[in-house]
Amino acid sequence: MNTILTTGDWVKGTSRDGELIIGYIENFDIQGTTVSAKVVTSDNREIEGLSIPLLAKDVKKLPEVKIANKEQIQFLIDLALSTGDEEWFLELTAKLNAMKNLVKNTR
Repeated sequence: MNTILTTGDWVKGTSRDGELIIGYIENFDIQGTTVSAKVVTSDNREIEGLSIPLLAKDVKKLPEVKIANKEQIQFLIDLALSTGDEEWFLELTAKLNAMKNLVKNTR
């Protein structure tokens, strides 16, 4: 089954030069055959942080991750900061604050 890709999806893929990348989709071409992905990590460190075109057929959507604890949220906050994703940063800090309030209110 082929999962439909959307903007913002975290993906794993292979660049045209055969480099493994993990990043997120920024946009699509009109035909939907190519995606532009922001590279967060790669076996080629020189392309990390860049937006590169990938063939949609060479990209696989990563499964959604359920956040289980404070340490995971803090790690993801660091990742959001390093990728410059302000919306995700704000969402994660709100979750962290809600978690802290929940702990504080149960004491």
